[in-house]
Amino acid sequence: MENLVGSLTTLKQCYNGKRVFLTGHTGFKGTWMLKVLHLLGAEIRGYALESLNDDDLYELISGDKLGDSIIADLRDRDSLLAAVSEFQPDFIFHLAAQPLVRLSYEIPSETFEVNAIGTANLLDAVKNLKKKCTVVLITTDKVYYNNEWDYPYRENDKLGGHDPYSASKACAELVIDSYKNSFFNVKNYWEHLKGVAIGRSGNVIGGGDWSKDRLIPDTMKALSANKNVFIRNPDAIRPWQHVLEPVIAYLNLGNYLNREPLKYAQAYNFGPYNNDTLTVREMVQLLIEIWGKGKAEYLKAENQYAEAGLLKLDISKAMNQLAWKPLLSAHDAVNDTVSWYKMYNTDPKVIAAFTEQQILNYISKMA
Repeated sequence: MENLVGSLTTLKQCYNGKRVFLTGHTGFKGTWMLKVLHLLGAEIRGYALESLNDDDLYELISGDKLGDSIIADLRDRDSLLAAVSEFQPDFIFHLAAQPLVRLSYEIPSETFEVNAIGTANLLDAVKNLKKKCTVVLITTDKVYYNNEWDYPYRENDKLGGHDPYSASKACAELVIDSYKNSFFNVKNYWEHLKGVAIGRSGNVIGGGDWSKDRLIPDTMKALSANKNVFIRNPDAIRPWQHVLEPVIAYLNLGNYLNREPLKYAQAYNFGPYNNDTLTVREMVQLLIEIWGKGKAEYLKAENQYAEAGLLKLDISKAMNQLAWKPLLSAHDAVNDTVSWYKMYNTDPKVIAAFTEQQILNYISKMA
């Protein structure tokens, strides 16, 4: 098959004029995906909770103008089924989630409801569709049972989770696997016409993330206010990647899955090269260096919730089967992220144009 990932033209041919149902479109990663889909010419319906702050990326880029927006909860099964049924999508990308590890300790049952039952509700909506539909469900790198070793996790490794967030996402994968075997089995594809795949990505960074207890937002807020950066778990290693890496990867997976649903109805890891991972300490120092000033202080470990210390992904499957590869180094990703926040601090009114330009710059790197 031709190298689909290398061509913006190919992605436009896939999504231009197509109906794309996007859950989580008001969130950080969802807003970037909303903007990319709009640039590709897709007809978009978003389904998510309301954007709560004026400085959320969704508000800054006037997300309501980029597609039809439904403000509702994944746990509202009737609302979700009606929204999907009425729209009759050609593609579904499921990004909506309770995505924060530390928050999951405070609201564990809600985290399981949103991430596992919410996914089941969406798949019920897919089951009710009487037409072809290509479905890409986004989970996380944290679905793997973490042995805290240097070995990069592969798609067929054991799933599990210590914290409620990780466990809820592993539960979501069990839900997906059950639905795939029961209702969307590739052996019966021509009866149900549903191609279902999973995308697992690492820690995503980029402009417009204001989430609580996340490294980049906390660091950017502190540096912007000329305050010290307080850091927990400085020696933890994460597969950092710019938000556009997984966004384009999900769209690329959707393209392959749409063309050959029997072949690509699988799970795929998307992350950086394993020689390009950084510790939290290294990431913070790089952020401060590119920002131009600042100081980090490292918190003691007492009374902290447990979080993974070492996590790497094996991305060879996506590289080999989907012709996908990371296009930005960790330094490039951090530089683009810091540039976004600096621009926001300088003039928030131009951030929509700046965000679009970052997308176009990324696309220009596609070989």
